[in-house]
Amino acid sequence: MMRKLTFTILLMIGFTAFAQNDHRKGMKDMSPEHMATLQTKQMTLSLGLNDTQQAQIQKLNVENATLRMEKVKEMRAKKENGEMKKPTSEERYALKNERLDHQIAQKQQLQKILTKEQFEKWESTKADRMSKRKGRSKGNNRDRKKKQ
Repeated sequence: MMRKLTFTILLMIGFTAFAQNDHRKGMKDMSPEHMATLQTKQMTLSLGLNDTQQAQIQKLNVENATLRMEKVKEMRAKKENGEMKKPTSEERYALKNERLDHQIAQKQQLQKILTKEQFEKWESTKADRMSKRKGRSKGNNRDRKKKQ
């Protein structure tokens, strides 16, 4: 009985891990254009974008997805070459500063494309996603501490 239960648990864990890896692999293999198209369609559904807005958002999303892919490839290459090292405080500051500048520019571009109501809805949706993400990570850390 115990063996059967152990086997069942291991089987369930294996299926869960396989399903998660399969989903992530699918996203990893997408081109920047495909990722941008999906993101644009999601924004169209949630914000009610018109055709002109869709075209402008699509262009913005392709630029962002391409930039993200380049950064990922760069980091992956550094990791494979053994050049990956812990950044100094100055390097962390520069990276964070660069990322924040990019976010500010993105926000300004979105303000030009979206109506006031659409922009407000986009900001509240973004805030909800961020709070869920933060809540999820805090909960996991709390659970880990309890287990130890």
